[in-house]
Amino acid sequence: MADKKGFSDKVKGAVNKVKGEAKDQAGNAKDDPKMQRDAKKDKVKGEVQNKAGDAKRQNEEK
Repeated sequence: MADKKGFSDKVKGAVNKVKGEAKDQAGNAKDDPKMQRDAKKDKVKGEVQNKAGDAKRQNEEK
């Protein structure tokens, strides 16, 4: 069960990182600092979710 949750976190993390990258590119094109800040938040959130998924998977393997 935990393995599936770990996988779910990794998928959510990947989605947030992609969303952040898209916002970052749009923010650069529009020269919109607020959008770039939001993009950075999404990327960090995605990275945290990815690491949480890794931790859950490692816990399951033990």
